[in-house]
Amino acid sequence: MKENENIKEVKKKTKKSEENPKTVEKPDDENELTEEIDDWEEDKNWEGVDLIESLQNEINDLKDSKLRQMAEFDNFRKRFTREKLELYGNAVSDTVLSFLPALDNLERAVQSETEESGLKKGLTMVLSQFKDIFESLQIKEIECENKPFDPEIHNAAGQREDENFESNTVCEVLQKGYMYKEKVIRHPMVIVANP
Repeated sequence: MKENENIKEVKKKTKKSEENPKTVEKPDDENELTEEIDDWEEDKNWEGVDLIESLQNEINDLKDSKLRQMAEFDNFRKRFTREKLELYGNAVSDTVLSFLPALDNLERAVQSETEESGLKKGLTMVLSQFKDIFESLQIKEIECENKPFDPEIHNAAGQREDENFESNTVCEVLQKGYMYKEKVIRHPMVIVANP
C-alpha cells in the first residue's frame, strides 16, 4: 500500500514538473531508491562476473578433461591395434617356423631322383599348395643367391674362394630363409664367396 502511495506521489510531482520544468524536485525516497538500485546492480554485476568467470573456467576444465580423455582413448586404441597386429604376426611366424622343416623335406623329395612319376607329381602339387598358402599369408622366400652377403639377414655357414663370384657374395644356399612382411622368420643358411 505504501508503495502505491509513493508511486502516486511521484506521478503527481512528475506531472507538476512537466507543467513547470524549472521546478523539478526529486523526492528523497526516490534518490535513496535509485542509490539502492545502483548499489544492487553493482553488486549483482560483480557477483555475475565472478560467476561467469568461474563457470567459464569450469567449462574450460571440462573441455580440457574431455580432450585428454579422448586423446588417451585414441592412444589406447592405436596401441591395442598395434599389439594385436604384432601378436598376430608373431603367431603366424611361430606357426610357419614349425612347418618349415616339413617343407624342406618336401622340397628335397621333389628334387630327388625317383622312378615313380605319380609320386613326384603329387609331391609337386603339395609343394605348390604350400607356396600358395605362404603367398596368402604374405610370407616370402628370401632371395639371396648371387646377392651381397648381409649379416642382418643371412646366416653364413661357410666360405669359398670362387672366381665366378664377386667378393662377399652369396654363392650357395644351404637352407632357404623366409620372411613375414618385414620380419625374418628363418635366416637363410648360405656359403659366402671370396670374403
